[in-house]
Amino acid sequence: MALGLAACATHAPPRAAPPAPHHGGIARPAPSADRVKIGQPYFVMGHWYTPADDRAYDVTGIASWYGPGFHALATASGERYDQDGISAAHKTLPLPCFVEVTNLDNGRVLTVRVNDRGPFVDGRIIDLSRKSAQLLGVDRPGTANVRVRRVFPDTITVAALAPPPVPPPLPANVPVAPIPAAEPGAAPGTIFIQVAALSDGGRAEWLKGFLLGFAPAAVERSPAGLWRVRLGPFANAADATPILARVQAAGYTDARTVVAVAGR
Repeated sequence: MALGLAACATHAPPRAAPPAPHHGGIARPAPSADRVKIGQPYFVMGHWYTPADDRAYDVTGIASWYGPGFHALATASGERYDQDGISAAHKTLPLPCFVEVTNLDNGRVLTVRVNDRGPFVDGRIIDLSRKSAQLLGVDRPGTANVRVRRVFPDTITVAALAPPPVPPPLPANVPVAPIPAAEPGAAPGTIFIQVAALSDGGRAEWLKGFLLGFAPAAVERSPAGLWRVRLGPFANAADATPILARVQAAGYTDARTVVAVAGR
């Protein structure tokens, strides 16, 4: 199956599609239940590229971004490109994987999910989605000096804007408050996925940043003083179900659909 490749940047030439990658092993530890694709060497715009599972990847270079012209088109991983998602393209890292991108021009840091190939422009090492570029302050200048470092769930320490201090990653067994299930026939737009209810607001913000790769996320304070981390809203339970399955597969097994009720 032919898989599309996203653009290098707003002014970069279009990419040629490399051969469809074969399935490799599952990255350990896996950020989700996704099957990782490493792929065969491929030739694009006069250069050969050899995908590899480089777990120690840590490189500085130029970042660019790509957006509207490729929204909803297939990426090299077979997923649909979402310009409003927290994602990126890389020439050789496994698909998908996670990298921490530091904008060396302004100090902002963001953890993004790599699910596409590119950018195929000399000197550029990563192509950001529009949303990722906005969060990192790359969207207006178009490019920026960045550091790109491979990260995994147990080493991700930043998933939002820097420089404010970021708490350590959320432990796998953090207790959460009881979460009521969504009621049948709930009004449209009132259904959310509640991933956790935490006493630590800093960790709640970290979790929110990580979850932006799944759906719009928010943190709110409950009357009991807990910080609720939620995805949504969703128009109905059917829309929420596939996102809930992905969140639970990523390790947040206590996540549930809930109906937002004023004052609760």
